[in-house]
Amino acid sequence: MTLAAHPFDALMNITARPQAVFVRGEGAYLWDDAGKRYLDFMQGWAVNCLGHSPPVVAEALAAQAKLLLTPSPAFYNGPSLKLAQALVDKSCFDQVFFANSGAEANEGAIKLARKYGAKHKNGAFEIITFEGGFHGRTLATMSASGKKAFEPLFEPKVSGFRKARLNDLDSVKALISDNTVAVMLEPIQGEAGVWPATDQFLQALRALTKEHGLLLIVDEIQTGMGRTGKLFHYEHAGIAPDIMTLGKGIGGGVPLAALLATKEASCFEHGDQGGTFNGNPLMCAAGLAVLEEVSKPEFLKAAGDAGLFLESELQKLSARHGLGEVRGRGLLLALDLKLPIGGAIVAEALADGVLINSPQPDALRFMPALNVTREEISLMIDCLDAILVKAGAARRVA
Repeated sequence: MTLAAHPFDALMNITARPQAVFVRGEGAYLWDDAGKRYLDFMQGWAVNCLGHSPPVVAEALAAQAKLLLTPSPAFYNGPSLKLAQALVDKSCFDQVFFANSGAEANEGAIKLARKYGAKHKNGAFEIITFEGGFHGRTLATMSASGKKAFEPLFEPKVSGFRKARLNDLDSVKALISDNTVAVMLEPIQGEAGVWPATDQFLQALRALTKEHGLLLIVDEIQTGMGRTGKLFHYEHAGIAPDIMTLGKGIGGGVPLAALLATKEASCFEHGDQGGTFNGNPLMCAAGLAVLEEVSKPEFLKAAGDAGLFLESELQKLSARHGLGEVRGRGLLLALDLKLPIGGAIVAEALADGVLINSPQPDALRFMPALNVTREEISLMIDCLDAILVKAGAARRVA
């Protein structure tokens, strides 16, 4: 199928996409090739933390592109060294490995944990993950995920992942054995419908893993880089994990991810890990620009305040329409619809020029830019309110 000058058939058909072809973005908005403007509350699935085409990222990329794109990961380069040091300075970790995607960072975390088990825990290799979790689309990260839709795909899966239940410490305890090396989780399960681990659960999990000599891995691909009002989500619980992965927001729109670990957990040896484009100066220059903006105390406070305003407005909306709870933290929130109408609402919103996401049929997920304004939040709420009024009227007629 083609539309105007766009040969859609040349792309593998791996997901249903609307026919809009986006050509430009600025801040909270996207424009398609017909000139229609869309208010974006997805932002590439929490990728564009500073909005579309932020000047600080564009300028960093342009300046670095004139100097050096990539010298090969066999050599040091300035931006990767600076970004690694900045991440270490702002976290509880000691070393960083850069990657191109969140799935690749999580794959690296799995490999690092298994290496740790081989070196320090008599070959222990099993990692406890969680039902409903999502860690990526490589074969190992799909196996680590607890997403039901993945279960029949690409068999046989990678073994060594046992699934506990989020916020259920006893379910974790029941899975620990001599083969266990780590526990890995998202602080907020995004794809499952935005289900948070409580701070108390994270604290208890940290105590449990220390008691058993296990690594605690936090997948902050979606929650990291200020998304929940702190630079990293683990800070809310006041814990210090052994390994953390970052992606999405760290590049502000370009492919960049990171695997961070404490000195004790960093046990890769030469040849164990690598990647052709990993830590290239072009992407790391963008990452530096993003980190410098997002880590400012005033920026984090403003993002946290915007999250509280969005949460409050969604709660009011829910009360008006008899919907369910608002889940999540900061600017990663979900609205429980109580009915499997998420897909229809997303389609209506798209037609009205607003982009939102339905990770589960009965929930809507909101992941705006971290510098989203109250006016933009109100515009989205007004759109959603009008759609729900029509949906309610239709149900009453039926």
